[in-house]
Amino acid sequence: MDVIHKIGRRKTAVARVYVAQGKGNITINKKDLADYFTTGTLQYKVNQPLALTNNEGNFDITVNVYGGGITGQAEAVRLAISRALCEVDAENRAILKPEGLLTRDPRMVERKKFGQKKARKKFQFSKR
Repeated sequence: MDVIHKIGRRKTAVARVYVAQGKGNITINKKDLADYFTTGTLQYKVNQPLALTNNEGNFDITVNVYGGGITGQAEAVRLAISRALCEVDAENRAILKPEGLLTRDPRMVERKKFGQKKARKKFQFSKR
């Protein structure tokens, strides 16, 4: 098996994932998974596609991720890993698609408008 390269995005985070046959090591920005994503929730999100397809310990995954916050980055990595697993085995698509792991979440932060306090919030109007 060659190295498979896939990209995942979420909000402003972009993750480039390289999947190769191996022992199950996940390296993110040259750090171990547990060192980069310290909370269990984020680690679960990254491992979710591997767990659903019973591929934990089968692949070495190297990730370069930048932009956004840690949650957006974790979800970008999850999307990229899901896409890579679909290329490894076409049967994985039937497992990952119903879980929503192959859908790119399009929600972005709405921009702040001129003359307003925030995107939707207005300045308070007082009549004196």
